[in-house]
Amino acid sequence: AVQAGLKVAGTHGFYAQAWGSSVEFAPQTRAATEIDLTAGWSGALNADAALDLSVTRYLYPSAAADLDWTEVSATLTWREQYWVQIAHANDALASGATGTYAQIGARVPLNERIRLEGAAGHYRLARTSGYADYTHLQLGAVWAVAAPFELRLTLHDTDAAAERDFGTWAGTRVEAAVQATF
Repeated sequence: AVQAGLKVAGTHGFYAQAWGSSVEFAPQTRAATEIDLTAGWSGALNADAALDLSVTRYLYPSAAADLDWTEVSATLTWREQYWVQIAHANDALASGATGTYAQIGARVPLNERIRLEGAAGHYRLARTSGYADYTHLQLGAVWAVAAPFELRLTLHDTDAAAERDFGTWAGTRVEAAVQATF
């Protein structure tokens, strides 16, 4: 996938960002692009903790069906290494039903250039969504090659419920990425 993002932040913690990616969903949806538009606020609660509150609109402009949906989320970060996130949508995954997502994660530096990252998340979806609740895990290694470039290698995995609902889009996979932040 080809991905790009832009974030503009103000002096009082308010921000807006846009992120886009090429995607490939079920052929009948013809979705080839995802664009996420986010507005939010983030700031320090004290010397160790920070809070990020946001609203994200997920858009699929090329899709044959209406796949767009909106999610609100809150992320609490501790010492820039550990986080807990909760998100909610009234139209989760464009299903017409509610869904709540929770994630915990950690970022552990091994040295100045290499860190490990891991996260576990669970999506609880209303029975009327047509989807089962599912869990995913990710483990990764990040190497800060030279500013602004990082190399990432991430293992993603989902449970059997995700595989039943989403077929080949779920399951185990390895992602390799080059990321640049300017």
